[in-house]
Formats: sequence, structure tokens, C-alpha cells
Amino acid sequence: MSQVEHDRRVDYIEFLATDIKETKMFYSAVFGWEFTDYGPEYTCFMDGRLGGGFSLAAEVVSGGPLVVLYATNLEEIESSIKGNGGRIVRDQYEFPGGRRFHFVDPSGNELAVWSDR
Repeated sequence: MSQVEHDRRVDYIEFLATDIKETKMFYSAVFGWEFTDYGPEYTCFMDGRLGGGFSLAAEVVSGGPLVVLYATNLEEIESSIKGNGGRIVRDQYEFPGGRRFHFVDPSGNELAVWSDR
């Protein structure tokens, strides 16, 4: 994609993480993200479409924008999140166009996963 096609679009998103290694293991196992480390306190990820990063922090404070990921099978992803150290904080619910749930990763970042199925 050219710079003109990137103009005024979300290009990169950053999160805090209390443990970079644990964070990489969680997102790699659950969502298949790939990582590139830039020192011991920062790693960037690529999810196949959007890039971002995790910066080491003493704590993660919840709140702010909610990042919503897509999955074709909510039950499978929910099980994987639980099995890899994440926690469901809002059970699946329906909304016009699909279903979704919210989770927190091992560092405490809250995200959601939705599906149209």
C-alpha cells in the first residue's frame, strides 16, 4: 500500500505490557501474531494486516479505546484465550451484525473479539 493509501488511516497501535515474553507467547498462541524485538523493553507485532507494538511498563491501566479483533469461530478463540493466560471479562453477547466478547490479556489490556457467524 502506498503512503497515499495510508493517509488518514490507523497505521499502528501500541499497548503496554508488564511482561514482554509472556505477551508475545499469548498473542502468538491465540492469534498467530509475529513479533520483532527492539531491545528488552519493546516488541512490535504484525497480525497480517495491521502492525503495532508492546512497550514494557510496571502496570497497565484499563480504559481508553477498545481494540476489537475478528474471528470466524468465537468459541475456539475464547477457549484459546482462557488456555493461554487470558481472562474473559464480558461474556459473549449478540449485537446487530454478530456476536462478541471482551477479554483481558496477561498484562491487563482489555480487547474484544467479534464474529458475524
